[in-house]
Amino acid sequence: MGHPATESLHVTERFRRPDYGHLEVQITIDDPKAFTESWSVTERLELLTNTELLESVCENEQDVRHMPGK
Repeated sequence: MGHPATESLHVTERFRRPDYGHLEVQITIDDPKAFTESWSVTERLELLTNTELLESVCENEQDVRHMPGK
């Protein structure tokens, strides 16, 4: 599942705040054993004022033992 990865995987995350209310997250994947060249993706996030804060939980077989009540 997902993207291939080897023991050579190197992930770089860069966080940039261009102005109040905006955040840019650039993720660069470098794994010469899995990909012919490194690749990047940039996410642009916006602050939504006067809204409810939503919680996100990653549920997979590795995290279940760390979840409350499990």
